[in-house]
Amino acid sequence: MNVSVKDWFKSGSPWVWLNAGAVSLCVIMVIGLLGLIAVRGLGHFWPSTIYVTEYENRAGEHTVLLGEIADTTMVSAVQVTSAGYDVPDNMEYIPRQLLKVGNRDVYGQDFQWVLETSISKQEVREDLIVLERREWGNFYGELVAVKEQGSEVFTTGKDGFDATWDELQQRIERALQLHDEIHDIETGVIGSINYGLERLRLKERGLELQGVTDPIQFQALAEERAELNAEYDVLKEQLGGLYQQAQRDQVVVKTIDGKTVEMALSKVVLAYAPNNLNVFQKMSHYVGKLGEFLLDDPREANTEGGIYPAIFGTVMMVLLMSIMVTPFGVVAAVYLREYAKQGPVTRIIRIAVNNLAGVPSIVYGVFGLGFFIYFLGGSIDQLFYPEALPAPTFGTPGLLWASLTLAILTVPVVIVATEEGLSRIPRAVREGSLALGATKFETLWKVVLPMSSPAIMTGVILAIARAAGEVAPLMLVGVVKLAPSLPLDGNYPFLHLDRKFMHLGFHIYDVGFQSPNVEAARPLVYATALLLVVVIATLNLAAVAIRNSLREKYKSLEH
Repeated sequence: MNVSVKDWFKSGSPWVWLNAGAVSLCVIMVIGLLGLIAVRGLGHFWPSTIYVTEYENRAGEHTVLLGEIADTTMVSAVQVTSAGYDVPDNMEYIPRQLLKVGNRDVYGQDFQWVLETSISKQEVREDLIVLERREWGNFYGELVAVKEQGSEVFTTGKDGFDATWDELQQRIERALQLHDEIHDIETGVIGSINYGLERLRLKERGLELQGVTDPIQFQALAEERAELNAEYDVLKEQLGGLYQQAQRDQVVVKTIDGKTVEMALSKVVLAYAPNNLNVFQKMSHYVGKLGEFLLDDPREANTEGGIYPAIFGTVMMVLLMSIMVTPFGVVAAVYLREYAKQGPVTRIIRIAVNNLAGVPSIVYGVFGLGFFIYFLGGSIDQLFYPEALPAPTFGTPGLLWASLTLAILTVPVVIVATEEGLSRIPRAVREGSLALGATKFETLWKVVLPMSSPAIMTGVILAIARAAGEVAPLMLVGVVKLAPSLPLDGNYPFLHLDRKFMHLGFHIYDVGFQSPNVEAARPLVYATALLLVVVIATLNLAAVAIRNSLREKYKSLEH
């Protein structure tokens, strides 16, 4: 049967295929983008081969560099010629390599571009090592000796590379254990003591403001303070011994151009020889670096180390936001659908709620800063924390105000989704409940809300998806570049809603656009962006699982 083009268009088939093609294209683009982010981000943790690169600079001088190839691009011959380099006549574009040469304390910069046409030799040597440091980034060079208290105990010239390398690894392990002990004491025990001393100071100040003159109460505080100070003195002496032990060992290394550098092993995080690793050793290294990225604190202006505080802050803020936004959104939707008189005023409120969903997020940030922090937080400080003034307690950006601001930002989504769910509940279900003697509230609480819970969860899912990726309002109401401590710890009241926190979205912005070392930060931007997508997807999938469970539970009642 012949079908004309006109009839084919009238049947609607072209539009179905066009829609299917558009959806397929979007899916391919999303998958491609995620694939690019994954490759660029996760590939950063694989141990790269380091090369000895010999080339001629623009002055014609012979130069030697040591480092890994971080990137390769093409540059126009005109640009190369204008920079003073000689270019073959038959080449329009010249490939160039971005070498990560490290050694920022020696060279002043740890990345350098090299034209491939100027490279005379590029070789791989197995005796070259990489030292990851707590400061100044990576060191690339040759191992010379291991020292103890300034005296050489192993040298590659006398004892050989393998023996010196094994000794270096053992002493680095010892230095890392000492570093962990020092960190636990400083941030854990001493942190708790400082927190206790501050609470005692505030209690004493509170007694003074109340006009209390009873010396017994002040004496009790003084005795408690003396006990904490005595504990601090013991820990301080213990820390001094640990610091002295940590400075015992040093390593002597040499750059590829012959400069000798000596550094304390307390400043070294990891030592490895990437050119001498087999596949399984590289996989082990990769897993270790990935674990460090997920579980450690950041260092080197957030361009090294991990992002655990940002992961924790993001998840904690989203959970608090969900706890706050759900009851407010559900109560508002129930009132509008079940109790409010349906008229012009109710319609205007619904229009206002829908319009609120389109307000730019930065406006909510300004509102949160002005209302929650300055007005509400300042009032709370005046009423409940006068002893801490003029230092603010809740009158400053923090986790609570950030969660509330995002709850206000996402509450229209929950209201609309909940109203849609309530409108789908059959009228016969309500009437049946009322006919059996239930009150309107009992019908709402025990029948209507449980049946509409899948729609409520849909609203929560949408709220989580939007809130987890927001950055602009958080910059005003609580997020910071680096938080000294997590909002959750072992000190009373354990969850500190007044503390500032880190966030994955802001971390991406900070590392990508505020970092002093852009090239070093670029892979971490990809890795953090991928992790943010994973965190949001995990939170959404958990909510979707709950929604699907509720939908199956109440499906029979809907028919």
